[in-house]
Amino acid sequence: MAVSEKDEGRSTRPLPHISDATLRDSAHMAGVEFGAEDAAVISDLLVKTGVELVEVGMISGPGSRDAELIEAVHATVGPEHSLSLVVVRNRQQVAKALDEAVRLGVRSVMFSIPTSEAHARLKLGSPSAKYLTSLACAAIEGAKDRGLHVTFSGEDGARTPADRLVPYVEAGFAAGADRFRLAETVAHLSPWQMEEQIAHLTAIDGAEIEIHSHNMLGMAVANSLAAYRAGAEWISCTVSGIGERGGNAPLAELLTSLRVVHGDERFDLTHLTDLSRAALKGSGLGDSFQSGPTTEHAFAYELPGQLSNPDAYETLPPEVVGNSRELRVRTRITPALVAWALADDQGLDIDVDAFADWLTARQQEHGRPLLDRSAIRKFAVDFPSR
Repeated sequence: MAVSEKDEGRSTRPLPHISDATLRDSAHMAGVEFGAEDAAVISDLLVKTGVELVEVGMISGPGSRDAELIEAVHATVGPEHSLSLVVVRNRQQVAKALDEAVRLGVRSVMFSIPTSEAHARLKLGSPSAKYLTSLACAAIEGAKDRGLHVTFSGEDGARTPADRLVPYVEAGFAAGADRFRLAETVAHLSPWQMEEQIAHLTAIDGAEIEIHSHNMLGMAVANSLAAYRAGAEWISCTVSGIGERGGNAPLAELLTSLRVVHGDERFDLTHLTDLSRAALKGSGLGDSFQSGPTTEHAFAYELPGQLSNPDAYETLPPEVVGNSRELRVRTRITPALVAWALADDQGLDIDVDAFADWLTARQQEHGRPLLDRSAIRKFAVDFPSR
């Protein structure tokens, strides 16, 4: 029987599993903070749509600030449909974070581990591939000892050379990991380049691979489909493409593409509009949110490391598209952010630590309006202890 032109692009492989990172990647997005009620609504709609895993929260140690979000998702869809990110910086920190994950009832974790030399140097203090692999394997073994399902990542993995990335992934699976996620943290690959990058990983015997693509170049869905074409079994996305900088692969576009291109009818697409409305309302982004490099969120940050080292995160500098770099924060205020915001105000003599504590308390008492550099400077002038 002849294959029709419409069916030529359809894979004969099993269709990909879908995970959604809206309730986790939003924690990296400047000024976006979901509450427990938002998490319950969004996770419920995601599972009703047919999404298998709802990624929620980041855990870096005891007293996770995302505990309420994680507990809300567990109560709504069950921990079997949930995955939480565990930050990896050193062995002692990972052990404490894993204990916190167990306390919260987490069953599946995703280790965020920087694999490119640039990101490893920034976050692990060393670009050494040997140290990176040793740390990842120790984290994986610690999680398996606690009975957890383990996905480990290659943060900035799309910019990590194959001769550095492949041995790392092989070692992670040898240590007992269940899945590897390639994170296109800094979008710069074309679909054909993504296909080649993923093919290096799917060639590893027994490897289960996931793609997590960012949308600064508008190719996150295309790159996700290219990764699937090359053998990836999982695709990570977010509702409406919500996520740090230019956003992520948008769920609706991904699922409709799977239906049109691959004849995938596993998902109940009738929930997609309600999902988008719930996510945009809960995030405070509103109906005008779009992904890509021209939005006001594309070059906005609330992590000090990103403000201090933008070259490690940006596909292109903001000036290229007529945009600008900015701090945008609600309640995740730190002394480092305050110091960055006030760096050019030589006339302000202020105790940065005390001011950050005061500003956090004020936000909690009076609500959480979005603060940018100008707003923080204005509050610094009015700071009672000045």
